[in-house]
Amino acid sequence: MTEAWYGQITLELGALNRQAEARFRAGEIDDAGTLVTKGQAMAARLLSVPRPTLAAMEAASDLDDLYGRILLVNHNVGWGRLVFQKNLVRWKNWRPETADTIRRRKQAEAEIRECDRLLSQ
Repeated sequence: MTEAWYGQITLELGALNRQAEARFRAGEIDDAGTLVTKGQAMAARLLSVPRPTLAAMEAASDLDDLYGRILLVNHNVGWGRLVFQKNLVRWKNWRPETADTIRRRKQAEAEIRECDRLLSQ
């Protein structure tokens, strides 16, 4: 993707992800959730193109991963599982595979297993 807006939004979403992650780690779950909500429109725009870049896919994936973890903290395990499934499909289908895309796929698989464990309790 060579459009100027694409690279800019990718960078902005990456920065927003870092802010949201910091808030989440600080226990400011509601603030992290607000940032995730803000980032969802950016992620949707990045992924709307025919062939999203790896950087855009990673930024959208990071946003979804954090959203899934927020859902788990708020005891919305089923919804969290759905978000993690989206990441799993994203990385199962990404080509070419890299060490990082494999790591991200395995992380999504582990998060889904955790959701399944919580749902079975």
